[in-house]
Amino acid sequence: MRRPIIYILILLVAILFVTLFWPVHNSQCNSEAFLKSNKQKLQITASQVVVQPWRGEHHVYGIFMVPDEYKKAPFFVLSVQGIGNYCSKPFGYSQNYDDVFAQPGTHLIRYYLRTRIALRMIFQGLYFQLNDKQNWVLIYPQVK
Repeated sequence: MRRPIIYILILLVAILFVTLFWPVHNSQCNSEAFLKSNKQKLQITASQVVVQPWRGEHHVYGIFMVPDEYKKAPFFVLSVQGIGNYCSKPFGYSQNYDDVFAQPGTHLIRYYLRTRIALRMIFQGLYFQLNDKQNWVLIYPQVK
């Protein structure tokens, strides 16, 4: 009777370990090279941050108010202080997310952070750092 319980516990711990600590490298551009370059950059701090990974997927994100001329930007980099940099192509924008409304001449982007990354940071004691909207910055290449 005890043997199946031990095997199930080992399996659950292994799944938890793989889920939380398996490296994720799916960036769509070279963020490090872009951040180190001397090119002009636009930096936008988050208007709101939601960190609720215990609710499941898509509950860790920042909402950013971006000028309309950056809708056609080729990419942007999300930088979360103490967490890392994530490069992505712009997709999906709105005038309203979670009671945050875009000002005239701007649009909103909601950028999600992987739930497993958020859980890893929370287990390392970085919840308050992750939940601080001043630590979330979108960085765009300057539009000409």
